Amino acid sequence: MTSFKNRRMKIISTSFYIIFLDQFSKFLILNTIGFERSKNIIPNLLNLTLVKNKGAAFSLFSNSTNLLTITSILASLILITIILKFPPKSFWNLRGLAYLLGGTVGNGIDRLFRGYVLDFLDLVPINFPIFNVADLSINIAIICFIIDIIISKDKSRIKY
Repeated sequence: MTSFKNRRMKIISTSFYIIFLDQFSKFLILNTIGFERSKNIIPNLLNLTLVKNKGAAFSLFSNSTNLLTITSILASLILITIILKFPPKSFWNLRGLAYLLGGTVGNGIDRLFRGYVLDFLDLVPINFPIFNVADLSINIAIICFIIDIIISKDKSRIKY
């Protein structure tokens, strides 16, 4: 039972760290750069360009703020229920849940209180949508889950 509580606390504390980092970075960019401007951080690689995203990933479902806010809240509640009821079985699953919850709540806070998500990380050399720390966290979660699946499949192939 203690290890289950420890795993739960690791997930929750990592998620809170991600939420803080996401919200603090958005606050910082909003108050230093503002909208309608861009600041080059790494030449030919990264700009900080603050935009309002009223949609989901890649601006899908634009102007569906209410639907996306409800979806964000429901997804967060489902993730919290999974974390509290079912202990993660592996390191990668634990990390994936933490990053997914942090990213989901981070963007959910924006939708709930602003009506849109603040995005600001702009990769210069490629035509890629502008994103934020929460988006990055959700993508890291997906990578963690993929690694977990690959490792579990490899372990299931081992014959004794």
